[in-house]
This record gives sequence, structure tokens and C-alpha cells, in this order.
Amino acid sequence: MPIIVTLDEVLQRKGMTLTQLSEAIDLTLANLSILKTGKAKAVRFTTLEAICEVLDCQPGEILTYRSGEGPGQ
Repeated sequence: MPIIVTLDEVLQRKGMTLTQLSEAIDLTLANLSILKTGKAKAVRFTTLEAICEVLDCQPGEILTYRSGEGPGQ
């Protein structure tokens, strides 16, 4: 998938665990894990906003686009 989720790196830089983030934004650990592993098909803007607020980051720090990494390439 050409959209890469770099949530792990941002969490590490901020010294926060996925569990702590899950509790802070009131999202289940399972759903946050799906996003973190790149298996999510979509993300709500409200979820993205909450993540960015808690981690004090920009959406582009969590989601990046890489050309040529799509299925079958």
C-alpha cells in the first residue's frame, strides 16, 4: 500500500506506548493497532485529530505516501 503509517516512530519519539495513546484518545487498542500496522482501510479525521493533539504532531508525521509500493508493484 502506498500510504505508510509511521505511528510507531512518532510514539517512540514522544516516549508513549500504544496503550497510553489508546487510553488518551478513547480508542480501543485493537482499532489503534490496526491503524498502526497499516491494515486500516480508512481513518476518521476525528481520530487523526485526536492522535495529533495527544502526540503534538502533524498528520504528515503519521501518514506518508510512497510511490511504487502499491499492490503488485
